[in-house]
Amino acid sequence: MTRPAANDNDRLLRLSLVAVWLFTAVASILELDGQSRRVLADAGIASPLWLVHSLIVGGAAADLAIGLALWLRPGRTVYLAAFALMLAMTLVATVLQPGLWLHPLGPLLKNLPIAALLWHLYRRTTP
Repeated sequence: MTRPAANDNDRLLRLSLVAVWLFTAVASILELDGQSRRVLADAGIASPLWLVHSLIVGGAAADLAIGLALWLRPGRTVYLAAFALMLAMTLVATVLQPGLWLHPLGPLLKNLPIAALLWHLYRRTTP
């Protein structure tokens, strides 16, 4: 049995990150007045409604942009941008809802392996 080439493995890792970012963008919009809004309300941001919607749509747009960039234009700059966005969202969530670190489904904890994947892809990509 032959092992897949490193590039095939890296491609699979990258596409898994594409799926995370794109599906997160879609889910955020589909749940605009549901779970997305509740997440902000639980963090103390419930009004005005235009602000809540702007934050959700803005976050979804950022996720969409990163997902598309990872898919269509992968490279060191995109990996750094994805890392920066993930870090910024993690820091904001930590300040607003530190209890998410203890959530059984790990909504913030999952960012640690995402960071590791981004670092791996960054290191394996030539400048």
